[in-house]
Amino acid sequence: MKIIKPSVIPVDGNKLIEEYIGLVNTNNKDISVAKMVTPKGWSEVGQTPEFKEYIIMTKGVLEIKTETEVISVGVGESVVIKKGEWVQFSSPTVESEYIAICTPAFSIDLVNRDTLN
Repeated sequence: MKIIKPSVIPVDGNKLIEEYIGLVNTNNKDISVAKMVTPKGWSEVGQTPEFKEYIIMTKGVLEIKTETEVISVGVGESVVIKKGEWVQFSSPTVESEYIAICTPAFSIDLVNRDTLN
């Protein structure tokens, strides 16, 4: 199957998600592959996803806060987020781009974002 172009996934804030493989673009529930673009100063609420996420940085620096540490991931580096691990993503200093691979596929029903009080 040739994938002509990604689907843009609407999200709150100013993060851009272009899904190449996954529930929206290819109806695949086992895996999703998406390009993420986040502007300088971007941050999202914490989440405890029900999927494993593999991140490969292609531009900038992504900060990933867990319950025990803050990880800075730069160009050419990667990180694995375990299923059920609480995380909060941000790009406080520069615009960032990365490839996110999720197993099973990313779904808003599986991300479990923190509620804002």
